[in-house]
Amino acid sequence: MARESRAAKSARAVEINAGLAEEYPDAHCELDFRTPFELLVATVLSAQTTDAAVNRVTPALFAAYGTPELLAAANVADVEFILRSIGLFRSKARNIVALSARLLEEYGGEVPGRLDDLVTLPGVGRKTANVVLGNAFGVPGITVDTHVGRLSRRMGFTRLTDPVKVEHELGRLLPPEEWVMFCHRMIFHGRRCCTARKPECGRCPVADLCPQIGV
Repeated sequence: MARESRAAKSARAVEINAGLAEEYPDAHCELDFRTPFELLVATVLSAQTTDAAVNRVTPALFAAYGTPELLAAANVADVEFILRSIGLFRSKARNIVALSARLLEEYGGEVPGRLDDLVTLPGVGRKTANVVLGNAFGVPGITVDTHVGRLSRRMGFTRLTDPVKVEHELGRLLPPEEWVMFCHRMIFHGRRCCTARKPECGRCPVADLCPQIGV
């Protein structure tokens, strides 16, 4: 593929976003949550774990510890027991208990709506913060998970692997009001069609716009 100008790449990103919007009109965050706190906890739990696996443990977790007050006071071993079926459950149990305590100490038990505050919480990085901001607060942000990163490289939007740098590159291609839904659509597409090992390019709705780098 010839070197693409920033304007051409942006125009192609807009077209791909539109194509994915048509293919996945119901694209959304696939973690189950009812409150910003539940989304924050679920997103921390989702690291190196599927959303489906997280959704299997959060009903019991939130039934017992559905608020920062309850989770901060929990015995970590009891939380570990609930989370035992997901990866890294011991460190995740410690993190969600600790972040609950921090919410009480520093934010009055409320989840803050600023990235700079969220990333100071135990177990919370930019990816988790952007998920929470976009889905609980309506704040534009780009979530670079494994799917968004992989598809962005295949589609020729970036050559980079560092999630923060990929986030910044994607942010220059689309208007902020499209960032959250673009990421939902990319994640849906990455799970359902443009998979890691055997992408189904033959049925991809945006194949004609994709250079299929590395495929």
